[in-house]
Amino acid sequence: MRLRYLVALMALFPMAMAAQPGRVIPQQRQNTPFQRQQPVPQQPGPQSAIEANLQKLLVAESAIANLYVDDVDEEELVKDAIVGMLEELDPHSTYLTPKENESTQETLTGSFDGIGIQFNMVQDTLFIVQPIVDGPSEKVGILAGDRIVSVNDTAIAGVKMSQEAIMKRLRGPRGTRVNLGIVRRGVSDTLKFTVVRDKIPVTTVDAGYMIRPGIGYIRISSFGATTVNEFETCLSELQSQGMQQLILDLQGNGGGLLMAAVGIANEFLERDRMVVYTEGRRQPKSGYVSDGHGKFRNGKLLVLIDEFSASASEIVSGALQDWDRATIVGRRSFGKGLVQRPIEFHDGSMIRLTVAQYFTPSGRCIQKPYGKDVDYGHDIVERLNHGELTNPDSIHFPDSLKYSTMIEKRTVYGGGGIMPDVFVPLDTTRTNQYYRDITAKSVVLQTGLQYVEKNRRSLERRYPDLDAYLADYQVGQDIYDLMLKKADDAGVKFDQEQFDHCKPIFDVQLKSFIARNLWGMNGYWRAIESLDLTLMRALELLENGQ
Repeated sequence: MRLRYLVALMALFPMAMAAQPGRVIPQQRQNTPFQRQQPVPQQPGPQSAIEANLQKLLVAESAIANLYVDDVDEEELVKDAIVGMLEELDPHSTYLTPKENESTQETLTGSFDGIGIQFNMVQDTLFIVQPIVDGPSEKVGILAGDRIVSVNDTAIAGVKMSQEAIMKRLRGPRGTRVNLGIVRRGVSDTLKFTVVRDKIPVTTVDAGYMIRPGIGYIRISSFGATTVNEFETCLSELQSQGMQQLILDLQGNGGGLLMAAVGIANEFLERDRMVVYTEGRRQPKSGYVSDGHGKFRNGKLLVLIDEFSASASEIVSGALQDWDRATIVGRRSFGKGLVQRPIEFHDGSMIRLTVAQYFTPSGRCIQKPYGKDVDYGHDIVERLNHGELTNPDSIHFPDSLKYSTMIEKRTVYGGGGIMPDVFVPLDTTRTNQYYRDITAKSVVLQTGLQYVEKNRRSLERRYPDLDAYLADYQVGQDIYDLMLKKADDAGVKFDQEQFDHCKPIFDVQLKSFIARNLWGMNGYWRAIESLDLTLMRALELLENGQ
């Protein structure tokens, strides 16, 4: 086993040093219309120092395995050594176990094998929010509001089984069968269904609709293998409804695949516009350019970002800002601009090793500072404490961090993250401790689920579509009675004054969770949009012709 690890480690170094520029994941090794011709990287130098260091690692591991006073898990020992090395480098070079690697790939590739449901855990029972349209569960007659109580005759409700353990039983290879026990409101007996597992898509476009006449809204939650196709489909639908202006919402979007970001930026740019370039110690400068075939190269465009928009989100917003193609609205983005190259091991584990940095077309480095003297993990908290999230006047940039946009020569700022053109402060006065306690215990979400479970049929009869629901539904005292009881059961002490202060927010959130359970994510985002101050500011800019 030690020999296998030595071979793996020795293979690692030349792979990393000869990494081809501009390519971040194995799926990107083919040429793309966005990629410029790259220079051939120089061959690595003599390996004597590397070999000497590897020999030290081998001797140390061998000595521990053979001489240490107690038994040791050699595999765990090697894993810990790898993790220790990576922790000395940067915040984003990481080790993934085989299970973590598999889970990450599902998110990025856009699919997994399963039964096709959206669900939440209500107490200790799996509650089906919606079966995925045309998915395996819907095809056999499973309905929204059903509860799964057994999988292959093994009880999963009332036994305190972890969500991970439940998902392991539900997922499986495409074409295999799983027997489900279903409890349905109004039916006394447990229903039995046999579901044939299939490939289930993982969507990344959360919502897309006409938010105002002529104004479209598209929200992207992450950048995966299907994001560009999803976006183009949504964009075409909105254009057919008369969309002339677009709000692209990247708030809270933590990133994903580089080529998905390049593809989205390409939708808005003329031909031969640099989208992003990378450069590192062993990575020559290389970039990606637009091909001029984008479907929304004209028309007013606003991009929404916040302090949790990272990586691929920053590539898109930085490129569109630098080319004066979009107005960026919100708060400074996270500042994650390091390029990771995945290197897999024989057991399915992987390290993601930082090999370069991302730069916007104007030359701004997206990555915020990091190192031993920087509290990288608490940066967002520090921004709040220093006033950056609430007061734009607290932000000062030295001349060395000022850059000019490519066409209009406007001043933009580097130093980590993308600074918006229009700042929207975080409003910390709208909530209080009672609200935070309610939210931490998922009380509002659970209330919405339980309310829909009890009232689904009457709600569907009264509100035939989402428009009717949004126009007419009012949160009543009955749902508040349910929410306050659930809060009390969760140990949240009632405070009348704090409750009254946050009641307008609770009204919108409860209505939104009910809409989600009845009409999916589009319903949720349409119902909750009034709480998003950045979105409201963007609408104000468009409606005022700015």
